[in-house]
Amino acid sequence: MENLLAGAEMLARWDVLVALLVGSIGGVIIGAIPGVGPAVAIAILLPATFSLDPIVGLTMLLGIYGSSMYGGAIPAILINTPGTAVNALTSYDGYPMTQAGEGHRALSLAYSASFWGGIFGIGCLILLSPVLAMIAPMFGSREIFLAAFLGVLLVILAHRGQIFAAGFLAMFGIFLQTVGLDAVTYTQRYTFGFSFLSSGINLIVVVLGLFALSQAFFLLTAPDSSPDAKPVTGKLTAGFKELLKHKRVATVSSSFGVLLGMIPGTGEFTAQFMSYTYAQKTSAKPDGFGKGSPEGLIASEAANNAVPAAAMIPLLALGIPGEALTAMMLSVFYIHNVIPGPQLFQNQIDLVYGLYFALILLNVIVMVFLLFSTNLLTKIIRVPTRFLGVVILILSFVGVYSLRNSLTDCMISAGFGVLGLILKRLNLPIVPIILGMVLGGIMEVKLRSALPRLKTPLDMIDRPISFILFVIIVLVIALHIRTLVKEFRAHQPEEDHDMHDSQTR
Repeated sequence: MENLLAGAEMLARWDVLVALLVGSIGGVIIGAIPGVGPAVAIAILLPATFSLDPIVGLTMLLGIYGSSMYGGAIPAILINTPGTAVNALTSYDGYPMTQAGEGHRALSLAYSASFWGGIFGIGCLILLSPVLAMIAPMFGSREIFLAAFLGVLLVILAHRGQIFAAGFLAMFGIFLQTVGLDAVTYTQRYTFGFSFLSSGINLIVVVLGLFALSQAFFLLTAPDSSPDAKPVTGKLTAGFKELLKHKRVATVSSSFGVLLGMIPGTGEFTAQFMSYTYAQKTSAKPDGFGKGSPEGLIASEAANNAVPAAAMIPLLALGIPGEALTAMMLSVFYIHNVIPGPQLFQNQIDLVYGLYFALILLNVIVMVFLLFSTNLLTKIIRVPTRFLGVVILILSFVGVYSLRNSLTDCMISAGFGVLGLILKRLNLPIVPIILGMVLGGIMEVKLRSALPRLKTPLDMIDRPISFILFVIIVLVIALHIRTLVKEFRAHQPEEDHDMHDSQTR
């Protein structure tokens, strides 16, 4: 109880509340503008948060992270263009409802399902806290190394069909974090005599380049467009009543969001598709999915909004980010010398509870804001994409330069911006590079810390948690190989059949 009160007191500060308000409303607006997205916004805001208190900076970023998916549903439903990538599935049923003259009903359902998923995810996070506080001290250097390795592995395997590319990009990210002065031996690594590389490649410079600048280049080189959305009429609170008729779908979908949100590399997309498939298979009207089904809309929005709170679990408990947005937040922790992981639950539990309360409050703020400002947001959707590109470009360079007043950082960031643009054009993932940089650094530090205590390689897994993690790693690899073999065998008869046909001809 004492810790709960301390967390509430931390959140009650005026600067924290202002940061949460700005982040929550800003996240909705950013989410509602197709082409921006929370990753770009958080990347641009990161340098500004470094001068703030940890709780202030983190609540602002949490606000953007947790509220952007609410806003992303608006263009997905009204103009069939998802505001954020994770709202793509929302358009399957939301847009047909708009075409049928039920846009306000679709938005109302999306808001209520998002709120349900968000609160459900936070509830699970709070309930798991005592368990995390109990288990976290059992994680030493070798356990965190194995957990980070498992994170890299899951991130790579999550990119089905692009595993080799994702693996290469993750290794590239791990390589990037090795550049610079070695903290133990004080020797230069991969600097090739360039003095500007001796301090390493800054994560924020890379993040701004890969996410913000690449998106600015993408918008500036693409044809200009200005989407149009018609005003919405009707009660937006009616969705809560209709949601209760589908509370089973909402709850199960939220559970998928929580479960998959905790697993690095899976997140919103997998949770959405699993919950959507579940909802369709258990629905009395499966043929209606993709044609304006309220159950499909609820499944999609409840699942993706349960993920942000769940993604905080590995971040806070182990210091391991599951995707790019939590990786950016991790950098804010590090800048303020707050190290997420086992010690955080023992030494700064008030900060943890403060973040929980912030998550609850941001969902309430967003709901109130959306109920009164949806029609205003439909006007924001019309912002021309070229104008957005120019704004993002300027803000990104200002952010990079403000880090260390360095033009070299701007040039490096621009280089990564071009790399990000090339990867987007080739439809290759960017996230493995960032997670490779973050998790690679964790793996190196923890492995170096563990090695002096190891006499044989088997000592790495001679403790319960490390052994369980090792078994999970082996199982994940084995299951993936099994899936590949099954897919290969499934295609084999078709190829044999084609060869037989060609021979008979």
